[in-house]
Amino acid sequence: MAVERSARLMQGNEACVEGAIAAGCRFYAGYPITPSTEIAELMAATLPRVGGRFIQMEDEIASMAAVIGASLTGTKAMTATSGPGFSLKQENIGYASLTEVPCVIVNVQRSGPSTGLPTSPAQGDVMQSRWGTHGDHPIIVVSPSSVSETYRLTIQAFNLSEKYRNPVILLMDEVVGHMRERVDLHKLDTPIIDRVKPTCLREDYLPYDAPMNGVAPMADFGSGYRSHVTGLIHSKKGFPTSKAEEVDFLIRRLHNKISQNLDEILKYEEYMTDDAEILVLAFGSVARSAYNAVKTARQNGVKAGLFRPITIWPFPETAVAKLAEKVRHIIVPEMNLGQLRLEVERVACSRCQVSGINSIVGELIAPDHILRRIMEV
Repeated sequence: MAVERSARLMQGNEACVEGAIAAGCRFYAGYPITPSTEIAELMAATLPRVGGRFIQMEDEIASMAAVIGASLTGTKAMTATSGPGFSLKQENIGYASLTEVPCVIVNVQRSGPSTGLPTSPAQGDVMQSRWGTHGDHPIIVVSPSSVSETYRLTIQAFNLSEKYRNPVILLMDEVVGHMRERVDLHKLDTPIIDRVKPTCLREDYLPYDAPMNGVAPMADFGSGYRSHVTGLIHSKKGFPTSKAEEVDFLIRRLHNKISQNLDEILKYEEYMTDDAEILVLAFGSVARSAYNAVKTARQNGVKAGLFRPITIWPFPETAVAKLAEKVRHIIVPEMNLGQLRLEVERVACSRCQVSGINSIVGELIAPDHILRRIMEV
């Protein structure tokens, strides 16, 4: 049964579900947690209508394990959570990274640490989304700032996950997850990408046989191809190895398949940056306030511009570095104590001044707050 697709007033979490279904997601495992609970509720109602399966697990690490298991059978799978649950998923996110299992993890951020402010917005999981699991591992993180973009980026998250055999994190925040906007899904058609399947003879199949910057075809469990999946460092056959050359090759390949395909992965938006002297760099819901502030600053004769990273990790450092050479000051407003600013400072490398606007009180940073800083600098 097809899901109805029409223009309507839609919540961000609802748009995430619609995007997941459109991308071909047919399995969801999770545990309810505000402010992402609507995703689980809507998935539970929607998946059976399209031949999918929903399961509420006993905890977050089990949810992540179930998602990995479903994906190994060839089913597109996802889970959704918020900060505390995201922390609990990390071990199995690392497992999915090493074993190259496509999956999507939605994190609708809330204030923390610990259980924090359960229904208040925050952006404090920026660094956790990159480095939350141990070891050198690749990750892709995308972050929407509107309801319609949540729909598109959810599909893109599945596409990137399938193409690069990698976990992809959709890093939302409570404002985006809970606000409602008019969305016309008919105008948001996005191509769908599925994982590449092996075409070789079954006896010739090697589950991790790929060039240094490549992705190996992935056979479904139960399709007759022999696969071995382990969290240990493994050879191209999938079996554990401690040979230095095989260890080095695997870890570098996992990173190279992302770092050497940035043209296809990185997404960002620029507004009034051609002649900007002051740059505001913001993501998620805060980028909406930043856009308004930049627009007002321009009306007052101040040459301000906005850079909005849509792909948070890998960080679009080449684009930011070029802007750092042109502007004299970069302002980074974010609902944390400066997690993304640290990355901007690294990339700017003293080419210009970098300062932050930081809020940790569970409230969205207002446009006036950003505008005042623009006028001050």
